Amino acid sequence: MSKQLKVTLTKSLNGRLAAHKACARGLGIRRIHNPVTVADTPENRGMIRKIDYMLRVEEA
Repeated sequence: MSKQLKVTLTKSLNGRLAAHKACARGLGIRRIHNPVTVADTPENRGMIRKIDYMLRVEEA
């Protein structure tokens, strides 16, 4: 079974760059403080790294 990451949005998406909003949507994040579980893949890691300033990431 592949590793999973629990990703939580801690800051608002309002006023952010369109590419950063797209990364959040790509990860399946819908609202603040609502954790989402994603697979630990290089693609997801790249999206997380791009918007890491507004996320909290934990191993699930």
